[in-house]
Amino acid sequence: MTETTTPDHLTKLPAWSENLARQEAAKTEMPLTDAHLEVILLARQFYASYGFSPSMRPLIKFMAEHLEISKARSIYLMQLFPPSPAKRVARLAGLPPPKNCL
Repeated sequence: MTETTTPDHLTKLPAWSENLARQEAAKTEMPLTDAHLEVILLARQFYASYGFSPSMRPLIKFMAEHLEISKARSIYLMQLFPPSPAKRVARLAGLPPPKNCL
């Protein structure tokens, strides 16, 4: 019989909280505003729906469906989460890194 193990990020998903996101953001001296949290929560919603962390394009498309269209732009995400928005959002959301991100 083979023992199965759960990847570390999956064991931490249920334990995620806004406070943990704030602690993670503080490590890089990044302020965490309501705008940041709005995107982070959408990334978690995306993960819950599709089972994987969104890269930039899927995240923007998902944002367009759930937020005002002016926020569903790569420039908006770059301003909030430089230099790699999808990776940074995933990290703050307690998700695994997106597969298509460098």
